[in-house]
Amino acid sequence: MKVREPWLFLFVPRARSMPLPHFILFLKKGENNVNKAKRLIALGLIAILALLLAGNPLSARYLRERAAFSTQENELQEKIEQAAKRFYRPPENARIDRVWKAVPGYNGVEVDQKASYLKMKQDGRYDERKLVFKQIPPAVHLGDLDPAPVYTGNPDKPMVAFLINVAWGNEYLPDILKTLKKHHLHATFFLEGRWAKENPELARMIVSGGHETGNHSYTHPDFSTLPESKIKSQLVKTNRVLEAITEEKVKWFAPPSGSYRDEAVSIAKSMGMETIMWTVDTVDWQNPSPGAIVERVIAKAQGGSLILMHPTASTAKALEPLIVRLEKKNLQIGTVSKLLDEERIIKNEDGTFLDSEKDPADTKDGTE
Repeated sequence: MKVREPWLFLFVPRARSMPLPHFILFLKKGENNVNKAKRLIALGLIAILALLLAGNPLSARYLRERAAFSTQENELQEKIEQAAKRFYRPPENARIDRVWKAVPGYNGVEVDQKASYLKMKQDGRYDERKLVFKQIPPAVHLGDLDPAPVYTGNPDKPMVAFLINVAWGNEYLPDILKTLKKHHLHATFFLEGRWAKENPELARMIVSGGHETGNHSYTHPDFSTLPESKIKSQLVKTNRVLEAITEEKVKWFAPPSGSYRDEAVSIAKSMGMETIMWTVDTVDWQNPSPGAIVERVIAKAQGGSLILMHPTASTAKALEPLIVRLEKKNLQIGTVSKLLDEERIIKNEDGTFLDSEKDPADTKDGTE
């Protein structure tokens, strides 16, 4: 074995007379004694330092502040945990309802506790506006269901959609579009293919306003008696016209007069379209007063409602008061696509909305 310090042979007389193995043991004992001494010195210094700190008012103040800060952190975490329990909602799968047929799913929601804590930590206090939410998608989506018409959005979603079927009423469209623009709203216009072909400027006016379009057949036939070949022809021809105008794939089909048979729904589904019916009918084609339209809709509208209307004089006049009344009921207004998607609208208990993808503090009222 090699001796690490051979020069000791020169300065330690006893070492020169030792056999090498004994000398190695002698060195190891010395090292152990040195290490013990070092540890004792270190412990002594720590004890002295602790005594000095204990008598130092600045150190005592630091310890008190640190303890208070730790308590504050714990309280913040506890409040976030409580909020997480209060805001949690499980996802809802899309389903076939006995009455309402195909009903879309709805995301669940949970508080991202870690992200929420980091967002509030700097201020050191709980602020509900700074909660960070995560949406939880359902396992079954609308597209997973067997072909079935859609009469309503998910009833837990505080939103409605305007369905405006267009095959006539050109003179009332500008006023309807103007009112929607004034309120920064978008609707879904179901256009008859023949009408869109004959009125491309009006069709483009609808699209340029940011509105959604859907298929309303080509010539407005009765889909409950139409042969399958003609059903497909009506849908294909209309989609060609609409896609040439919008440059987007058509996703929705509204059968004329709400008349259909199962084969029509299946054919539309095979073409990538869901069949859209309605929850609330304005019956505006009977020319009721604007006030009657508003009261009829408000009495029946709820979360998920699909509200059917046409471009008529009564609808054009009823639209603005209807929008105001719906918003007073804490119902947002969106397109069919927006209503039927699974994104959850997160709502405080006082009825104000939170958008889970944005910081609610960044908006005045928490809405989109």
